[in-house]
Amino acid sequence: MHPQLQLLVALQDMTGMIKEVEEKGSELEGMGFKTAGLDDLKRAREELEGQIEPQLMGAFQRLTAKFGRAVVPVVGNHCTGCFAQIPSSFVSKTNAGKLQRCESCGRILYWP
Repeated sequence: MHPQLQLLVALQDMTGMIKEVEEKGSELEGMGFKTAGLDDLKRAREELEGQIEPQLMGAFQRLTAKFGRAVVPVVGNHCTGCFAQIPSSFVSKTNAGKLQRCESCGRILYWP
């Protein structure tokens, strides 16, 4: 997997965790989950954002604002964001290690 792609997946996961704690923190605490450490998580997210190439970070932010999830896995040769079929050329050896985007929705793709 492309190193920048790994960072984007981690960033997306962190952002989701932060959003969940901010929106449902008291509900989560009522169920016994600890929500301490939110500030540490936000700092870690900022550090992670600094490691991502600016152009890629801009695309990630635009896609996140538009779709909610900017980075999605490909399952069964389909984008799990829009369910469009991904061309077989995307998984060729010449494209190995490159960042790929869905031709239909524009989301950043990865193969789990």
